[in-house]
Amino acid sequence: MILTALVGLVLTGIAVALVTQGVIASRLRAAETLGQIGRYGFAGHVEVEPTRGLRAFLDDVAQSVGSLFADRLGIFDEEAVRKQLIVAGMYRTSPRMMMGYQVLSVLAVPALWVWFAVATGRSTALTILGLVFAAAVGWIAPISYVRRRGDARIYQIDYDMPELIDLLVVTVEAGLGLNASLQLASERMKGPLGDELRIALQEQRMGLGQMESLENLLGRCPTPAVRSFVRAMIQGERLGVSVGQILRSLALEMRKRRRAAAEERAQKAPIKILFPLVFMIFPAMFVVILGPAVISVFDAFK
Repeated sequence: MILTALVGLVLTGIAVALVTQGVIASRLRAAETLGQIGRYGFAGHVEVEPTRGLRAFLDDVAQSVGSLFADRLGIFDEEAVRKQLIVAGMYRTSPRMMMGYQVLSVLAVPALWVWFAVATGRSTALTILGLVFAAAVGWIAPISYVRRRGDARIYQIDYDMPELIDLLVVTVEAGLGLNASLQLASERMKGPLGDELRIALQEQRMGLGQMESLENLLGRCPTPAVRSFVRAMIQGERLGVSVGQILRSLALEMRKRRRAAAEERAQKAPIKILFPLVFMIFPAMFVVILGPAVISVFDAFK
């Protein structure tokens, strides 16, 4: 019990120290940035400590803690984490902020486990074992959430691509250019695909070429459907083929791909349902069907 209390106190002290350092570092960076702006000659009314919500406070703390640990460890692969965040659509979350959330989660989850173990009177051995497991869960949980969100977002983009191609076919054959068609599609489409189209069009407004913005779209959304679309547009631009003809053939390919994906999921369904069927549904059916017969047999032997 004493060991459990000491571990809880140590974790609480570390968490308080990191949060305090994160708050102080974020305020110092804000003051330094405002000082640099003033030295460059820009003037204006700026609040040094604007009123912000809990999410903004946690982001600042996570950014400071992540920067501290990333600089100390030196083995943090920021590029890989940045790609995962971009695929998940978390553009406002930096890799170091993600690292900070992992560190805070490593501290918070074991602290909750220690509190629960002390409150329920668990043994010391079980508390230490659960502490190790809770630390592992706290480290893995944030990055697992990002990956799951990225997979769901990629699937949604791949699912919405046939509708985008159909809309582009109609608008291009009606006389609009590709940029105008993409602009119309970005205004009509919702979800992650519409967001990515708006980002690509914004890049074009900032001076990036059309093909370069589409290549960046492929980098943010590495799905088979987006890859086929971008490659078809690039080849059509280089070879001078009609965009409408390319889009119409691409629309047929997208429909066939969606049908094949649906058939694949339908074939996987019996395998996925096998586990709950054997271990959850069949036992309940056996109890309901064979229970009265077993009771009758026991009564007959008595």
